[in-house]
Amino acid sequence: MEQSNKIRVAVLFGGRSAEHEVSLRSAANVMQFLDPSRFEIVPIGIDKKGNWFLGQDIFARSLEQNNVPQLNHDNRAWFTAEWIGKPVKKDTLNEIISNDSSGQLFDVVFPAVHGTLCEDGTLQGLLELANIPYVGCGVLSSAIGMDKDVSKRLAMNANVPVAPYIVIKQDQWQDNPPYFLQKVIEQFGYPVFVKPANTGSSIGITKVKTANQLPLAIEAAFRFDSKILIEQALTIREIEVAVLEALEPNSDPIVSVIGEIKPHHEFYSYDAKYLDEHGAELEIPAAISEEQASKIRSVAKTLFTTLECEGMARVDLFLEVTTQQIYFNEINTLPGFTQISMYPKLMNASGVSYTDLLTHLIQLAIKRHKNKNQLQRNYTVELVS
Repeated sequence: MEQSNKIRVAVLFGGRSAEHEVSLRSAANVMQFLDPSRFEIVPIGIDKKGNWFLGQDIFARSLEQNNVPQLNHDNRAWFTAEWIGKPVKKDTLNEIISNDSSGQLFDVVFPAVHGTLCEDGTLQGLLELANIPYVGCGVLSSAIGMDKDVSKRLAMNANVPVAPYIVIKQDQWQDNPPYFLQKVIEQFGYPVFVKPANTGSSIGITKVKTANQLPLAIEAAFRFDSKILIEQALTIREIEVAVLEALEPNSDPIVSVIGEIKPHHEFYSYDAKYLDEHGAELEIPAAISEEQASKIRSVAKTLFTTLECEGMARVDLFLEVTTQQIYFNEINTLPGFTQISMYPKLMNASGVSYTDLLTHLIQLAIKRHKNKNQLQRNYTVELVS
């Protein structure tokens, strides 16, 4: 395939998120495994202030420093949200729209980013406004998937059980802490998990075993979100399933084999996922019966469709040890693509290689964008005689 015929893929990395550093590892793997005969990579780094800028050199520096370097006065952002509502110089606008060689900078965006302002529908909304194809779920499912409370409510509506939990807003907590401390004792007892409603990679999550630990865990969770969940701790196995939208119309999504996370920490924390190389054991396929695996795959498919997912999602489930009941934990609409991430591992174990997976996702993004562009965006009243 000639260079000029290659699809230009803008790989986003970094971002204004607590999962900024994880994103760099995902992006490195995505760039490594994209088929070079079909795709040309355009790295786009987003620093922690929200500035966007281009270049292989920026990505190399980001990997060295483990974060996207902050722009200084000698560099100019390719894009920043601060421009919205402000005049933009003509030469800057022309640079954004095109370059000298091809007429466009890229054809599709692969967001190898995670967390708040990255996979919660915010970035997806920006790309929709810009009319740019992008990999992964759309605005609605991204926002739903990021909010643990809303996604659990929809799961329950689809008759998928969830672990008992309560929701606390920050203003409610500040107004009456004793009320919620007592409510936890009355409804759950201990242990419980305290979770920000809108974070990933287990950031801000604490397992609380005693009453005196609870206020500190709640305050820690409120550092990352203004809404938190307190969830009853169950005796469970942690199960993960990768789901991939099919390219063929009206076809069921592709559901992977079942994987199990066996953490060597108290739970599958951020440290266990990314900092401790021996933090967890990943078992693919999980040691469960074929009958139970079939049930789990069915639940994962139900959740993927119920939560209006597109492209891909990793469905995280609990399997209660005694009752064998399946519980929905959360869904990740932009799962990790690091070397140890479960989503690509599960798909590979299901017969979809890393390179084929990336190609499939890009094809889905372009197909969805083409279909959306066929929709009518204006309305004229037609008089019927």
